[in-house]
Amino acid sequence: MSLPKDDAAELAARWRDGVLLKRDVFSIVERGRFRTDAGEVDGVLRRLDEVPWWSWGLALHLFSRERDALYRARELDVGPKLLWAGKRALVRGFIDGVALHLAKPHGDVAYFRSARQALHRLHRAGICHNDLAKEQNWLVGRDGRAYLTDFQLAACFSRRSRLFRIMAYEDIRHMLKHKRSYAPEALTPKERNILARKSVVASVWLKTGKKVYQAITRGLFNFRDREGGGRRLVNDAPVLAELIRKNPAVRDTAIVAFADRRTGVGLYAFVEADQVALEKQLHDELAAAKRAKPPEHIQVVHALPRDAAGQPRTEILQLVAMNQLDLIEPMMRSEQDRAFLRDILDSRKNLRDRFNFEADLPSG
Repeated sequence: MSLPKDDAAELAARWRDGVLLKRDVFSIVERGRFRTDAGEVDGVLRRLDEVPWWSWGLALHLFSRERDALYRARELDVGPKLLWAGKRALVRGFIDGVALHLAKPHGDVAYFRSARQALHRLHRAGICHNDLAKEQNWLVGRDGRAYLTDFQLAACFSRRSRLFRIMAYEDIRHMLKHKRSYAPEALTPKERNILARKSVVASVWLKTGKKVYQAITRGLFNFRDREGGGRRLVNDAPVLAELIRKNPAVRDTAIVAFADRRTGVGLYAFVEADQVALEKQLHDELAAAKRAKPPEHIQVVHALPRDAAGQPRTEILQLVAMNQLDLIEPMMRSEQDRAFLRDILDSRKNLRDRFNFEADLPSG
């Protein structure tokens, strides 16, 4: 289904394609540049022109909810600003930050203080986000503040009805669940009480509606993980990792998902080894095994980035795979990290979907 002529003309004149962020049955989301009256700015485009017919009705409903919520929240500075909205496409501002599950703000009390303030402003405007259990809908800005994104399930209210109060309570409770994960020592007695008490609506939802929702999203729509890799990341990646590690020249591997314009979702395997020639060999071995489709990209690196516990820092590798390179710099902890990152970037494989977001990268 193509975009309406007015939408297509507006985007042709004002939008410059960039990096694909997400592609599913509800929309295509990409990062690029948008020309405003004040000049060109970073933006995020959501469009419905390649949505399949069988999900069209729900996709349009979700699109409308996001458009309405972003319009009402445009001056609140708690999420992306609505830069332009058409009938089947919209452009929102780009927030310079990374998702909560990538940033991992352990012990950052100030971040969760700003998260509470953001929800206060949102609720005062009569908006409930309604999808804050997902860490990817919370952003850690480069300024250290909390921002919200993905308003497709948001609800706007003209008065503080009982339903509004329930939804607002659940927004707060989900925020506190994240605070409990990253800064549990900062929880107040009142906050612990909120965490201990689900609303009646939430309790009923967990016992009934959530099971139906998961059956639809995981079965019909292939939504199985927060990174958006679907069945390939959940089911195929562990199989592929096991096969890769069987090669005696391989020390370790980490596989992440990335949005791909051709296939929707691709897999990118970073392999810790010394021989670059191993990339083709591994691809041939995986194809011959016929246990899962080989990753779209295999890159040999001298060492995988690791956290204090020695586990691969997949949050960094995923940003590399997605070409969100400018968002990596704030996550670097030392000059050693930066030198290590440069080694990976110099040989990265996903060059199909690139843009000029590399200005802040560490120089070689």
